[in-house]
Amino acid sequence: MENTSSIRRQEQLAAFGRLLDVLDRLRTECPWDQKQTLQSLRHLTIEETYELSDAILRNDLSDLKKELGDVMLHLAFYAKIASETGHFDIADVLNAQCDKLIFRHPHIYGDTKVNDEEDVKRNWEQIKLKEKGNSSVLGGVPTSLPALVKAMRIQEKARGAGFDWERKEQVWEKVQEELQEFGTEYLDAQVSDEAQQRAADEFGDLLFSLVNFARFAGINPEEALERTNRKFIRRFQYLETEAAREGYRLAELTLAEMDIYWERAKQLPTTNDPIPTSKN
Repeated sequence: MENTSSIRRQEQLAAFGRLLDVLDRLRTECPWDQKQTLQSLRHLTIEETYELSDAILRNDLSDLKKELGDVMLHLAFYAKIASETGHFDIADVLNAQCDKLIFRHPHIYGDTKVNDEEDVKRNWEQIKLKEKGNSSVLGGVPTSLPALVKAMRIQEKARGAGFDWERKEQVWEKVQEELQEFGTEYLDAQVSDEAQQRAADEFGDLLFSLVNFARFAGINPEEALERTNRKFIRRFQYLETEAAREGYRLAELTLAEMDIYWERAKQLPTTNDPIPTSKN
């Protein structure tokens, strides 16, 4: 078994070396690859990352393999470009990552004792704080993250510092409190711009508390919302298709008539999308 594992590791290293060799040649001979810069690749990398995420949500392992290859190519490409200016190459990137992982896992590579996953997360955040010289635990949360994902990361980092609710019942009470406060402000939202802004602020508080509760419930809110988006799309497209098949345009239908198709759509078999949890 050990010999088989060793052989496979050599095959893995050879495959990675092949990727680097192919990239070297493309960078030298292909007009498109020659033109690429860190900046020109950036939006393409974002697109590839979303496609990777999409494959995960669909639990499509065949597509996942392809999308992982696309993302890996981009990562190697960035390192290739940096090597051409003498800043670093892929070996520097990988060694730095290995060094970081070893340093941030003192319970594996050192003599630090941990009892559970929460201890590991807490140590991780404290080590990061020392490494980067941040004055705040939240300093490492990227500004450009989508708001829902950012809320998750903020709460996770605060938990790593020991700032968190003790019981999920407390979090649910907070959700109810924020819902009531939003409702109160919303009733007055049309009175003035200030009231409208207060309602928006309270809605933000409500969303933040819902993200917090999802975390306690073991649900990834970003993935859960995407599941609902996909469900709505499937049902709405069914509505469009069936209405057209029966000779109607949506603009010709009343809301009550559309609801008939919608109720039919709700009876369709559900997909086999994986259940989104914060542990995935």
